[in-house]
Amino acid sequence: MNAHDRADRDASDLTELVNVGRAVARHFERVGITRSAQLAGRDPIELFEQMSAASGEALDPCLLDTVMSAVDQAEGRPARPWWHYTPERKRLLAAPRPAGSEGP
Repeated sequence: MNAHDRADRDASDLTELVNVGRAVARHFERVGITRSAQLAGRDPIELFEQMSAASGEALDPCLLDTVMSAVDQAEGRPARPWWHYTPERKRLLAAPRPAGSEGP
């Protein structure tokens, strides 16, 4: 195996997910997610909140749609456009959060 093959193997595969480009991959990387397999079993809202905290500002809520899509794909569900998740995101964010949790 040459150095190029090793770099490809070790490189992030996040941008192979539908809806995830370099900018979104950087948001994931800022919270320690460098491989799509690390998304399986994660709470998309918690990831989004961590991303917002890491960036030091409230991020666009549409990013949460993309995070939801990425988690679904990591868990083996079909790839769907990010806007497929918008109604679910709006429902989740409108629901009361348990005491002690912060919303985006």
